[in-house]
Amino acid sequence: MSLRGCVIVVLAMGAARAQAPDPTFFSQQLYPILEKAQCRNCHTQDGVASGTRLHFPEPDASAERIQAFGISLAPLVDRTDPAKSLLLNKPTARVRHTGGERIKPGSEQDTMLTAWVRYLATVADDAVSAARRLLDSGGTSAQSERPVRRLTHSQYNNTIRDLMGDRTRPADRFPPEDFVNGFKNQFSVQNMPPLLVEAYSRSAEKLALNAFRAGDVNHLIPCKPTSAADEKCRDQFLRRFGQRAFRRPLSDAEYRRYAALFTAQARSTGKFLEGARAVVEVMLQSPKFLFHVESGPGGRLTDYAIASRLSYMLWDSMPDDALLHAAASRELRTASGIEKSARRLLEDPRARQALGEFFQQWLRLERVTSAVKDGPVYPQFTPALASMMVEETHRLLDDLVWNDRNFMQALTADYAFLNPELAALYGVKAPAGEFQQVAFPAGSRRAGLLGEASFLTATAGPVETSPTSRGVFIREQLLCQHVPSPPPGVNTNLPEPDPEKPRTRQQRLVVHVENQTCAACHRLMDPIGLGLEHFDAIGRWRDKEHIEIRPFIGDVFAPKRQVKRFDLDIEARGEVAGIANSAFSDPVELGPILAGSAVCQECIVRQVYRYASGRLETSADEQTIRGLYDIFRKSGFHFRALLLGLVQTPAFLEEGIANGNQPTQTATRR
Repeated sequence: MSLRGCVIVVLAMGAARAQAPDPTFFSQQLYPILEKAQCRNCHTQDGVASGTRLHFPEPDASAERIQAFGISLAPLVDRTDPAKSLLLNKPTARVRHTGGERIKPGSEQDTMLTAWVRYLATVADDAVSAARRLLDSGGTSAQSERPVRRLTHSQYNNTIRDLMGDRTRPADRFPPEDFVNGFKNQFSVQNMPPLLVEAYSRSAEKLALNAFRAGDVNHLIPCKPTSAADEKCRDQFLRRFGQRAFRRPLSDAEYRRYAALFTAQARSTGKFLEGARAVVEVMLQSPKFLFHVESGPGGRLTDYAIASRLSYMLWDSMPDDALLHAAASRELRTASGIEKSARRLLEDPRARQALGEFFQQWLRLERVTSAVKDGPVYPQFTPALASMMVEETHRLLDDLVWNDRNFMQALTADYAFLNPELAALYGVKAPAGEFQQVAFPAGSRRAGLLGEASFLTATAGPVETSPTSRGVFIREQLLCQHVPSPPPGVNTNLPEPDPEKPRTRQQRLVVHVENQTCAACHRLMDPIGLGLEHFDAIGRWRDKEHIEIRPFIGDVFAPKRQVKRFDLDIEARGEVAGIANSAFSDPVELGPILAGSAVCQECIVRQVYRYASGRLETSADEQTIRGLYDIFRKSGFHFRALLLGLVQTPAFLEEGIANGNQPTQTATRR
């Protein structure tokens, strides 16, 4: 009997013993009520309540999965006294609920929920376990066929560097990439708009021309041609350059096509290098170069595809000769071979650059260098200072990763890597050199990433701070919890400062919780940012909030000399709704709260997985993610252990990482 058949039988047996409501009661009557109450907004893997035991199935779940979900809620029921059950008292807000009242006590919906809770109090354990197995067996996969992933602009630049020795970073001038799911490599938006196609064409032409303008200066040709028609040297070049450009050997058909192109161009010009230039220009526009084409016979990953996947994950660039040789020798078909190659790649300087690209995107550090601040208010904020802020962040993360420290110290570190300019901004003693480790003095209110100017600058406006933006960042980047966008038509602007009754930003934010349309979400964001209000829009500490108000006279602004200035006391108090005992007033207190949270720890795993796979995880990935989290935790939260664990998972070595399907057989066992 199939797993689904077993589950249905067990559920039916449990229901019969407990005299349950009609079998469709939950899926057809109660489940729509929970959906209408918007419980799903928080209770998903990427919702604010991701750390709870209640996760809704995928939106297009079958009736069997929905019914199994209803049975799986039994652990939230008090079997001895169902009226005390969290499943009943949380959505009705009889006990404190982060999402507020979702079902009105005493309503018909409350009565229906009560009936289901009483039923669950009697459901047998084997029925609950069977329901859980059905849910864990995987839902809708991300894509039914293997996606074809395009090189990101960063990967293009690095590949051109390693393939041709060209360091001009041509992709920096391509149309910009969009951030989706927090990253720029998500295959769902990796289309080929005409502007990008044109950019690839121009780049290929220029790169090929420059490669041979002054002769073969980068040694792309592995032999010395004796004439323009030297077929032996031509073949060596085609085989060598073709394998490196396509990250696999050329097929016979490809070889014949490029050989014909080479010969025609070389003979017409009388120059061997002109034949090579034509081949390079065409190869650099080929989908075999621009895309990861990974499938082999039967849809399996080829040995060379595994090599490419390893190199683009750990180097953000093409495989080198040693990795291609490992693929040719089938060394990547064994667990020991994968680990050996991965460790070698991690020892190469390119791994540091690749990981820096991940950190750059995960923490949205481009928002720092593109930030605009009001010049008169923040005269010291310059593009140079913004770059220094980003460098400080990279130095901290690099230290944790490459010295095998506990990566959760990224949130708790009582030190920073500063230069004199940043030290002046922080009000600490300047180091003797550039970006040296500086311990914060006793009583400092800074710690880790959330005390760094990069985070505090990127999540603030040109003049004022933004507690909402800071709260959203922590929810989405550090807890992997998606905060819904404001409803259409909602005015998101705060009341303007009133010269007759000046109020701090914290006091003006009260409007968010007074408006019921806004309150449900803003209660999840604003309190986090409010705990960081002692830091201004470029990360300086402040004891008071300085406000300048230029009043109106009639319909125009009063003269500048009539600007009213106020210094208002700041009461920085915050909490992270959904995490117990999470009150804080600065990064020193907030850092350990997040670093000690399993939700935050697992979120780091999820962010790496999303970046590696180029998509959001699905329910089919949860087993892999739980396994990676276990590796990460047991290693003492060493980031390199997480990377080594990832590249050895069946999902990475098979189709799972690309399309969300959980493979049944690992590459290391074939």
